[in-house]
Amino acid sequence: MPTLTGRIGPDHFRTVIASDSGHELLADEPLDNGGQNLGPSPGELLAASLSACTCITVRMYADRKQWPLHGVEAVVSFEHNPQHVVTRLTRKLHLLGTLTDEQRQRLLQIANLCPIHKALTASVPIDTELG
Repeated sequence: MPTLTGRIGPDHFRTVIASDSGHELLADEPLDNGGQNLGPSPGELLAASLSACTCITVRMYADRKQWPLHGVEAVVSFEHNPQHVVTRLTRKLHLLGTLTDEQRQRLLQIANLCPIHKALTASVPIDTELG
């Protein structure tokens, strides 16, 4: 099972996230929330996951069908409540290429089948334990 590890020290709220595949990224909170704005907030990372997964899923499908898709842009915005819980994600899909209306509609359906979309719309259990 792939594993990601977040580490935070005394710096408010700079967090280094490392994957077991050797990648690292930085998360933080914006200045107005006490952070240093050194990286995306956790909510932004959630939206980024949906955007990336959408683009990859649509690209894979179009490639498999050999459709003339030249590019995909998934713009994801989000709303959160005062406790910073994401309460709504909005995704706008831009498909570049000479696609038919039928192909465009099918790719819209495929976007809704990306694994992150499925996880966010399902009830995913999270087990938490002390290590």
